[in-house]
Amino acid sequence: MKQQKPKYKQIIDAAVIVIAENGYHHAQVSKIAKQAGVADGTIYLYFKNKEDILISLFQEKMGLFVEKIRQEIAGKSTAKEKLLTLIEKHFSMLAVDQHLAIVTQLELRQSNLELRLKINEVLKDYLQVVDDILIAGKESGELLHDLDVRLARQMVFGTIDETVTTWVMNDQKYDLTSIAPKIHHLLIKGFGAN
Repeated sequence: MKQQKPKYKQIIDAAVIVIAENGYHHAQVSKIAKQAGVADGTIYLYFKNKEDILISLFQEKMGLFVEKIRQEIAGKSTAKEKLLTLIEKHFSMLAVDQHLAIVTQLELRQSNLELRLKINEVLKDYLQVVDDILIAGKESGELLHDLDVRLARQMVFGTIDETVTTWVMNDQKYDLTSIAPKIHHLLIKGFGAN
């Protein structure tokens, strides 16, 4: 119910900016409130604490992320096309929101174990999309019939994730979306000469 209210989204969007610019540990609730244009107390009508803001932010943004990716791949017929689309969409969504890229790639990693477990829970829907693509590719014969889906998912997600992290760490000095086809090619073909 709270998620439907306009101030909830305002606070989430403000939190992305404040956490990206100040780091999670220095992102005071009062700074988030100021960025959102609300009173400090208003934050606590929607969130228990700063950790709750971070988890909610990730749930909200990742939910939209997964929804957009599913919409994009729905129109694709092959697993290879779906995988390329997933990579391109992942890169393009973070390329246009550099604050969110900083938060997802850097700030979410500095969290405690309890927070990491909650973040991993949120990631499950995204990873399920990857699994669905890989399983469809196995079934259609596009991918190896004995492909270890779990290992392949780790490779796909790990490659995408590390590529975005490197881009963030390099102050976004190059076009992230332009390298999506190269990443896709490496994931599909590997390093072999065949």
